[in-house]
Amino acid sequence: MQDNLNKYLTEIEFLHQQQLYRKPITYIPISATKVLKDNEEFLMMASNNYLGLTHHPQVKKAAIDAIEKYGTGSGGSRLISGSHILFAKLEQALAEFKSTEKALVFNTGYMANVGTISALTNNNDYIISDELNHASIIDGCRLSKAKTLIYRHKNMADLENILKNLPYSHTKLIVTDSVFSMDGDIAPLDEISYLAHKYNALTMVDDAHATGVLGKGHGSVEHFHLQGKIDIQLGTLSKALASEGGFVAGKKILIEYLINKARSYIFSTALTPADIASSLEALSLIANDNNLVDKLYDNISYVQNLLQQNNIDINLTTPIVPIIVHSNEKALQIAQKLYEKHIILSAIRPPTVPQNQSRLRLAISASHTQEDLNFVITELIKLL
Repeated sequence: MQDNLNKYLTEIEFLHQQQLYRKPITYIPISATKVLKDNEEFLMMASNNYLGLTHHPQVKKAAIDAIEKYGTGSGGSRLISGSHILFAKLEQALAEFKSTEKALVFNTGYMANVGTISALTNNNDYIISDELNHASIIDGCRLSKAKTLIYRHKNMADLENILKNLPYSHTKLIVTDSVFSMDGDIAPLDEISYLAHKYNALTMVDDAHATGVLGKGHGSVEHFHLQGKIDIQLGTLSKALASEGGFVAGKKILIEYLINKARSYIFSTALTPADIASSLEALSLIANDNNLVDKLYDNISYVQNLLQQNNIDINLTTPIVPIIVHSNEKALQIAQKLYEKHIILSAIRPPTVPQNQSRLRLAISASHTQEDLNFVITELIKLL
């Protein structure tokens, strides 16, 4: 038995040697931006809790009330016994929020991407994917029987060159993140939409880091004024919406197809009432309170000014701040020194980013104070 495990031990040792070994950090959240670790308080700069809603009293109350009324679990998959009434409410709210006909909730954003891409394409089809798309998109492409073609990051000339050489009548699915999770840059969705229409392709955008962030919080389609022009919008409930889960929004016929064909939807136990209720409340807060998104962008502008004052020229358009240091070792060293100052942020290394592109990734929240941001940037600058 032990001999059969040696290859795993060898790989773990290799990961250690390359400064690529990872392990989770356990802590106790005490607010949207603070955590306790070993009874000491740390400032959280790694979370995707962009609007700080994980600790919003109304969001917490919604989850607690749902448990009291509906219990702790769903008890089955959506097509068996798991579709409690809150699902219908959330899916209707998501469809309205995304300006689409219908929406469908998955257990995670990862499962939404994997299930949707693999269900919508077959071996006669083509998927055209940005080279920096999230791993869940990549894995969806791998599970699909379609031929996957990769275009250079946000390069519309390369995308068009691929499209114009594909059969016009075949199904072609262009897939992109809207906000790229490791760089924070925004896909040119307006240009992608134009090319899709020109070459008879479907469009699919993953708004994981754009929902609650771009536009007035409704995401990339609102940001680019493309309502009704993007075929499939994906998103997550676990970032700005402060809960757990993923979703797909689009035409009624596409959602009905996914209900019957998306394996990650069909064969998964449904989310809990608390997950759904907290997402519903967060969605309502974003839709009815522009101050949340305004505060986030105030903080983004504040960080950009601090960085520019220290001769770091980064054009921030989203809450994701990449500080590229290239080497794995340097990224880990800086992250560790910041940890010693009670700051938690992410040292991002391959395979999450390309070789020699290791970086520190700061995630700004609407709940961070200027004092928080001053402290982080001051300490970071000392180490660069």
